Amino acid sequence: MFKTLCVIPLYNHKKTIREVACGVLNFCRDVLVIDDGSSDDGIAEVKELPVQTIVFPKNRGKGAAIIAAADFAKKNNFTHILTIDADAQHYPKDIPLFLEAAQENPFSIIIGKRDFSSGNVPFSSKFGREVSNFWARVQTGKKIKDMQSGFRIYPLEIFGKFKIFAKRFDFEIEIVIKSLWAGFSIKEIEIKTFYPKEGRISHFNFLKDNARIAVLNTYLTMFSMIPLPRRKYFYSNGEFKSLSPFQVIVERIKSGKNPLHLAVSAAWGSFCGALALPGIRTMILFVGVGWFNLNRAVSFTVDKLAAPPFIPFVCIEIGYFLRHGEFLTQISWQIIGRQFLQRVYEWFIGSLIVAPVFAFLVGFCFFIIGLILRRGFIYGEKLDGEKQK
Repeated sequence: MFKTLCVIPLYNHKKTIREVACGVLNFCRDVLVIDDGSSDDGIAEVKELPVQTIVFPKNRGKGAAIIAAADFAKKNNFTHILTIDADAQHYPKDIPLFLEAAQENPFSIIIGKRDFSSGNVPFSSKFGREVSNFWARVQTGKKIKDMQSGFRIYPLEIFGKFKIFAKRFDFEIEIVIKSLWAGFSIKEIEIKTFYPKEGRISHFNFLKDNARIAVLNTYLTMFSMIPLPRRKYFYSNGEFKSLSPFQVIVERIKSGKNPLHLAVSAAWGSFCGALALPGIRTMILFVGVGWFNLNRAVSFTVDKLAAPPFIPFVCIEIGYFLRHGEFLTQISWQIIGRQFLQRVYEWFIGSLIVAPVFAFLVGFCFFIIGLILRRGFIYGEKLDGEKQK
């Protein structure tokens, strides 16, 4: 059964809430307006409309309002909630697009990708979206085009599966990232957006809310780099199921893509480890692992293979040869001490050759290891199957 509750979080949007609610009612029979501690009595504008209301005595934040709406929806046997902002930024006529997409993808978050081609779009909105999209790619390996859109549909199965700490605007970022980690998917649809030249009320505090988002992205990025599997959820044969972290590891090894994925993860770790960019290479390693959704345990472990002294020594020798046409064969205070900066330069230029070669060799070795592991699991399964017969 597919049943959606349309939710309008409200906070001091008295001038637009009735217009938005009336527009939503044209496409949704079940509408819930949550007044998040408004001081302008905007909730009075919808009292005569066939909508349900919840009023918070104090402002708790948009995330807290959506969580309360999800609890309400679960108690009343809904399967999804659709959220739309109360500032008339979104067009309710796009709601059928969301409902159609949600019915086709019942366990995906459906996000409305806003059209920013209008000249009235604030720079802060464009910049904030691009920053959030970038970090989402690093944290999940998935390309999302509008992490900050408030026009979206959530399957209620998501709520309660993991802990959400954010309760304000940062909530919409955290729930997407953790949903992807848990095995849910994201679908995006194109929508139009209205930005008036003047008079638009936004409660996004540039300093406070950007600081919250920065702290959240720091936490999510660091947590995403922990090389531990997480519980995964999926829908199969009419049932909602899950895999324990151990089962996730087994499934990854048995996966047909695993040997290549293992190889690329190892190659990336060894490539970054061999680069003569102390400090910076660690950041490159982190971003690449998240961006390409690599095996964190493998990348971070293989990175240590390039630790001094062997790989840096080879890099210096290659760099010295490129500069002087011969290898460095002397070790003296003059060579190591007084010419230290020259050796650092040779280390850098040598690493540009050594790093890709080292990455290829390590990646190839791990590809073979991956094939052996996968075949071992498949062979073991065959033997178990024969025994059962």
